[in-house]
Amino acid sequence: MRLLLAIILPWLQFFTIGRPFAGIICLILQITLIGWIPAAIWSVYALSQYNTDRKIARAMGNGG
Repeated sequence: MRLLLAIILPWLQFFTIGRPFAGIICLILQITLIGWIPAAIWSVYALSQYNTDRKIARAMGNGG
């Protein structure tokens, strides 16, 4: 679900992973049609990093 959100509404996905400042910057980038593709790529990358961080936290016993 978050991956679909990252592609369609990249700025909103940043808010779901707790990065509101990046979400605002992404929204500004997404306003231009040329910026939509970089915004979507950035959002998918940030989502993958978020998932990796959660897996590491769980493996170390921090609950994540």
